Amino acid sequence: MASLPRVTLVLGTRPEAIKLAPVILAFQASPLFETRVVLTGQHKEMVAQVMQLFQLQAQRDLELMTPRQTLTHVTCAALEGLRLEFGENRPDLVLVQGDTTTAFAAALAAFYDQIPVGHVEAGLRTNNLFDPFPEEANRRLISQVAQLHFAPTTESAKNLQASGVVGEIHTTGNTVIDALLLMAAAAPRCDVPGLDWQKHRVILATVHRRENWGAPLKHIAMGFLKVLERHPDTALLLPLHKNPTVREPLQEWLGDHPRVFLTEPLDYDRLVAAIRGCTLLLTDSGGLQEEAPSLGKPVLVLRRTTERPEAVEAGTAKLIGTSTEAIEAETCLLLENKAAYEAMAMAHNPFGDGKASERIVAASAAYLQTTSK
Repeated sequence: MASLPRVTLVLGTRPEAIKLAPVILAFQASPLFETRVVLTGQHKEMVAQVMQLFQLQAQRDLELMTPRQTLTHVTCAALEGLRLEFGENRPDLVLVQGDTTTAFAAALAAFYDQIPVGHVEAGLRTNNLFDPFPEEANRRLISQVAQLHFAPTTESAKNLQASGVVGEIHTTGNTVIDALLLMAAAAPRCDVPGLDWQKHRVILATVHRRENWGAPLKHIAMGFLKVLERHPDTALLLPLHKNPTVREPLQEWLGDHPRVFLTEPLDYDRLVAAIRGCTLLLTDSGGLQEEAPSLGKPVLVLRRTTERPEAVEAGTAKLIGTSTEAIEAETCLLLENKAAYEAMAMAHNPFGDGKASERIVAASAAYLQTTSK
């Protein structure tokens, strides 16, 4: 009896784990594949939380994470570890997600072994190689070696066509909506000691990107404080990234404020509950620009560029940069102007219907059936 084609999904960070979880579950539910999950360990604890939440297990963990690790370390260690993994358990297809260093290294490792690559969330672009860094370059490089491009929107599919990529382009929707709907159905809670969700309007914030390290991070923190000063009924919930370059300054600037709640990174189910319970979001995260609109929450993006222009065009998100003045003005506008708030909260979410994973499985099956002939 012929063996089933093996599909290996490689991930290393929390966003990858969230966005690939429904894809892994869909592949595992299909009788057409042998599914293998490999962790690089780029993020350790945060990925473990997501894996446990979705009841997923990895078949291998490269465990490459080191304190204050560099991009070079992650890339080289992932390449070497995946060379061994692919040699021992050769896949017929490798799937990667997004624009992380793990995704780039995994795509390159598969390419070196002449294994087809499928790219989940393909085609996002800012058209500035250094903003965000290194994500914009990573996703462009992955596009050059992938045979299957799973574009989340028609805009991202057009970007791929304009890039002249080889391989098949499939518009699937974004798998983060699949994950979000799975979690929202479970009706989780986000209890934070001292935070009264009934008493305060809660602003949910996340900050972690490299381009916001240093002076921009301080401007962001001061903007948060200005908003809290103007609105005594408002509280700030800020889950801290594990990276001390971000974590320690935010603790210094914001830690003593009675209405600032600094927490560890929220488990994904608690994050979904926090999105559902908050008034609005301020973030430099890409994923939250997609998730929040599904729950009717406006997103103010703490960046100069976004690879998700669909959110801005639809009116669910707004680019405001990192200046203290802009953060104060734009946040207070939404807190004070009901019409401005409702215009964003009620805008249509352009990122999908929760069936992206099904489409990815179907396209992968068709591709493998064609290439096996």
